[in-house]
Amino acid sequence: MKFTKGLLQRASWDIKDAEVTPEAVFNDRRRIVKAMGLGALGASIPGHVQAGIFDLFGENKTQSPFITSSLSFTTNQAFAGQGIATPFNKVTSHNNFYEFGTSKQDPSENAQGFKIDPWKLVIEGEVEQTLTLDLDDLTKLMVLEERTYRLRCVEAWSMVIPWVGFPLATLLKKAGVKSNATHVAFETLFDPEQMPGQKSRLMGGGIHYPYVEGLTINEAMNDLSFLAVGLYGKTLPPQNGAPIRLVVPWKYGFKSIKSIVRIRVMDKQPPTSWNQLASHEYGFYANVNPDVDHPRWSQATERRIGEGGLFSAKRINTQMFNGYGEQVADLYQGLDLKSHF
Repeated sequence: MKFTKGLLQRASWDIKDAEVTPEAVFNDRRRIVKAMGLGALGASIPGHVQAGIFDLFGENKTQSPFITSSLSFTTNQAFAGQGIATPFNKVTSHNNFYEFGTSKQDPSENAQGFKIDPWKLVIEGEVEQTLTLDLDDLTKLMVLEERTYRLRCVEAWSMVIPWVGFPLATLLKKAGVKSNATHVAFETLFDPEQMPGQKSRLMGGGIHYPYVEGLTINEAMNDLSFLAVGLYGKTLPPQNGAPIRLVVPWKYGFKSIKSIVRIRVMDKQPPTSWNQLASHEYGFYANVNPDVDHPRWSQATERRIGEGGLFSAKRINTQMFNGYGEQVADLYQGLDLKSHF
């Protein structure tokens, strides 16, 4: 938010009322199927298909043995919406996390036995001091805040999610970034026993693991770059990247690497997983850009996941930098964003 001549005005990245969806939704699948006139046909549709079509109007399909806990945080009003974000059960059941499988439901089904304690996050490389943080450091020693961000997937769907965490820059400053640093690299946990997608090239989408990502140093130090340890006020579920993940809201979702164990400050551009797999489709920058299509689909619009299922999905125009251009456009001055995609 910003003030102009005594009036409170929205910044370009603020979440508008129309963009947020209610958390309270219907839970009775049979009643919904009957009301839509499907009768016996609806009853014969497999549960997971009904979920995909009608989305059960929000029925919580995952009974997670993974225990999340409440976090202590303040809400950053500059990133607070005037409503409730994409329903929790959709945020936690519609995921891309190929370490647990390539379908959207695989992570929520396959990650529930994921163990995060003990956990170590190492910050190393071109820094004044190497840091090693454990779970308590991530959730208790850091000052946590809640930020509601838009998430835009490269597959042309999107969500609005209230994350809890801290700016990436805060952590990098604690380590002391050296003057020769140009990039920051990130690495996901490599544990094939816990992450079945890392065992199987087919199940893991052909990615060479561990999953790696990267940002320029200026992107990493930008205030929007966020390390999330929770969502909806609680610690992250495993399918969403427990115990810590990156969130860079002006970039496509695959840049927001999950379950991070290593952050390395570098003096050169690091490799990134999707760029290694298909460089003609996934660039290093991966900024949300409605004018640069994916080779196999348009990026001009997106399907906003909110209340309801397929028939109620709202297709909206995609904004440059996902609507965060006011804070990040200057990072790319003089750069051809069509060739540096």
